[in-house]
Amino acid sequence: MATATCTAFRGVLEGSGERVGQGLLFERVGFLARLSQTLTGALVASRWDEDSLDVLAAGVDERGEALPSKGWMAMRRLSWPQEVRPPAGVYVSDRVRRGAEEYAARTLRLAVHRRTIVTAILATWPADPRRRTEAEWAALRKLLPAGVSGAEIRNRTRQVRAYVAEHGCLPAGLCVLEGPPQVGELVLLAAMDRQQVTLVRVDETTARLRLKLPLNALPATGRDWAWHVIDIHLPGTVTADAVLHTPTLRPTLPHALSPVRAGDTPRGRIAVDLPHSRPAPATKASGHTVALGFDWGVNTLLTGTLGRLTGKGHNRRVLTDGRPLIFDATTVSAALHRLRGVREHLAAKRDHYRALADGLGAPHLAWGEHLDRARVLEVEHGRVCARIRHLNDALAWAAARWAVDQAVALGASVIYLEDLATLEARGHRRGNARLSGQVRGAVAEAMRHLAAKAGIAVVTVPARDTSRLCPGCLGKLTHHPAPDRLHERGWKWAHCAGCGLSMDRDHAAGRRIVSRGLLAQSHTTTERATDTRTIRTTVDGTVALVRRPKKTTRRLRRQRQAETAPPRPNGPKSKTTPGKGRPTPSRPTGPGGRGTRHAAQGQVPGPKTSRRMPDVRTVPATTPTGMVQRPAGHDTTTPAPTGPVPGHGVPAHTRVEEDPLPPRRRRLSRRTCRRRTCAAERTGFHHLHATQAHPLTPRIGPPDGNRTRPRRARKAQKPQAHTEF
Repeated sequence: MATATCTAFRGVLEGSGERVGQGLLFERVGFLARLSQTLTGALVASRWDEDSLDVLAAGVDERGEALPSKGWMAMRRLSWPQEVRPPAGVYVSDRVRRGAEEYAARTLRLAVHRRTIVTAILATWPADPRRRTEAEWAALRKLLPAGVSGAEIRNRTRQVRAYVAEHGCLPAGLCVLEGPPQVGELVLLAAMDRQQVTLVRVDETTARLRLKLPLNALPATGRDWAWHVIDIHLPGTVTADAVLHTPTLRPTLPHALSPVRAGDTPRGRIAVDLPHSRPAPATKASGHTVALGFDWGVNTLLTGTLGRLTGKGHNRRVLTDGRPLIFDATTVSAALHRLRGVREHLAAKRDHYRALADGLGAPHLAWGEHLDRARVLEVEHGRVCARIRHLNDALAWAAARWAVDQAVALGASVIYLEDLATLEARGHRRGNARLSGQVRGAVAEAMRHLAAKAGIAVVTVPARDTSRLCPGCLGKLTHHPAPDRLHERGWKWAHCAGCGLSMDRDHAAGRRIVSRGLLAQSHTTTERATDTRTIRTTVDGTVALVRRPKKTTRRLRRQRQAETAPPRPNGPKSKTTPGKGRPTPSRPTGPGGRGTRHAAQGQVPGPKTSRRMPDVRTVPATTPTGMVQRPAGHDTTTPAPTGPVPGHGVPAHTRVEEDPLPPRRRRLSRRTCRRRTCAAERTGFHHLHATQAHPLTPRIGPPDGNRTRPRRARKAQKPQAHTEF
C-alpha cells in the first residue's frame, strides 16, 4: 500500500457539461471540507473523556459484541453520532456524515494509542525524567505496546514533565494532560459509497473522480449539491498494475514564502491523497544466506556491509568482502541542526513577546504591538517546522531507497538493522541532536515499504554491544579519534589489541549486526499488529574477511569502465594534436622498464604499487615530501583553509576565471556541476555522499560446506588419472 499526492486542476458538471475552473472547484471542495470539519470536531469534543476512551480501548459495545473495524460503523454501534447534528438549516447527506464519523473514529483511536503510552510513562515515572536507568527502561518497555519508538517516549515524557513543572503533580490521564485534538479540513471519501463518490481508471496516466459537491457554503436542500467529474493525472509512482482506492481531499492554502507548485492558485491547491496497492512477493523470516547489515551513525546515517552465511551446524560462520557501504548525510544533518536552532530561537522570541504582552495588559499601548510580533513569529515558526519535516522526509526516503538498491545489486535477501527500541536502554548519554529517533524511525519504515516491493525482508536485531566487541575475535574494542592516535581516547576509530583489527567504528558495528542477524535468524518473530520482524535473541559469532573472485570483479570493472568511458577516436585523422600520426606507446614495465630508467637517472627504484585498497591501515600514509596524511586523505600538518569552499559559486585558487561574472551569477566549473548532478541523480541531494550500487556476485569466499582450502591447493592434491595406450 502507498499513497500518491496528486492535484485536482479542474472539473465538469455532469448534468450540464459546464466547465468548473480550479478556483471555483477549490471553493466548493472547501465547502465540503468545512462541513466535515465541523461535524468531526463536535463529535470528538463530545467524547473526549476517559470513559469513552475506555470503551474504544476495550473494543466491545454495551452488549459485549466486538466493534467493527470501520470507524463510522463502530461509532453508530455505540450511538455516539446521534448527539451531534449539522448546523440548523443545512442539509448534509448520510454519506457525508459517514466521512465525518470515520475521521472522528480514527482521531479517537489514535488518542487511545497515545493514552496507552502516557499511562505506561505515569505508572513508571522515573526519579530523574531526563535520564532513566536500565531498570526503569525495562519496566517501561513491559507496559508499552509493540512498535513504540524512542521518539514517542521522549515526546510524551517531555509533555508530562512540562505539566508537572506547571501544576506540581502528575496528570490523572491523557484527557487532563491535553485538550481535544484539533481536526483539519479534509474529506475522507473512503467511508462513502457510490451515491456520493466513484473512482475509475481511464488509462495508465489518468483517473476519473466523480464526486457530489455543495454549490454554496450552507446547502439547504439536496438541489444545492451537484455531481462533478474531475480528471486526475497519475504520477509515475503509480504503476499500471496498481489498484486505485478512494482518495482523500485536502484543500491547502498557499503561504507567502512557500515555493510555487503545479496546481497552486491565489486561493489554494486541492491535494488528492490517492491510495493505491499492488501485489508484492512474500518474504521469508529465515533461511537467508546473503544479507546486508546497517549501523546507525552520527556523521554517516547508514554504514553497512555484506555478509554471507556458510557451513552447517556448529561450523557455521559469516563471511564478508570488507567493502563498506556508506550513506553520508553530514551536510543535510548540519542543515537540519541549523534549522532546529532557528526554530528554537523563534519559539523563544515568540514566548518572550507573549510574556511581555501578558505583563502589560490590554489597556497598554504596546500590548497590541507585542501580540502582532508574536503572531508573525508564530507564522515563521510554523514555516521552519514544515521545512524540517519535509527535509526529514526526503532524507529518510533517499536513505531507504539507497539501502534497498544496494541489497538488490548485491543479491541480498534480507536487511538487518539495529533495533531502535534498544538504542536508548543504557541512559549513559543523551540522544544525538543531529539525527534524532524520528529520522531513524522514518528511515526504517520507508526501508520496510521499499524492501517489500523487491521481496527483501527487513529485520531488527539487538543493538547492545555492537560497537563494543570486535567482529573478528569478539574481544573488547578500544575507540580512538584516528588510526594514528591510538594513545588517545576518542569515538570514531575502533582498534582491537587481540587480533589487530583497525577500522571505522560504524563499519565494525555493521559486521557485528549482519553476523547477529544471520546466526540468529531462526529466532525471528513477527508482530501481528505491525508486521515488523525482530530478533530479540543475541547470538554472537566472528566474521571472517575474504576476497572476491578476481575474474568476476575485473570483468565487471572493465564492463563498467567501457560503459562510462567516452568514445575513442577511430584513427590518426581524428587526433587533435598537430603532426602526430600514431598513438603514444605504453610506458615500459618490468626489469628493463621503469626501474631501469630510474636507475639511469640516479634514482632509487620504488616498490611496485597495487591498485587494491588496503583492508586495514593502522598508520597514516606518508608522501615522498614527508607530509603525513590520514587514511581519508586529510592533511594533518597544513592548517585547513578558511572561507568559502570552491565549487559553490567560488572559483578555485588554481583556476583562473576568464570571464568573471557578478557574485550572484558566477558560473560553476564543469567538473563541479557534473559531480553535483551525479550526486543528485543517485541520492536526490546535491550535498550527499553515498556508495554507488554496483551489481556484484554474492558468491564470496569458499563454497558451502567445510571446504576452506584454496582452489589451486585442491587441484594440486587431486591425483591425476594415467591412460595407457
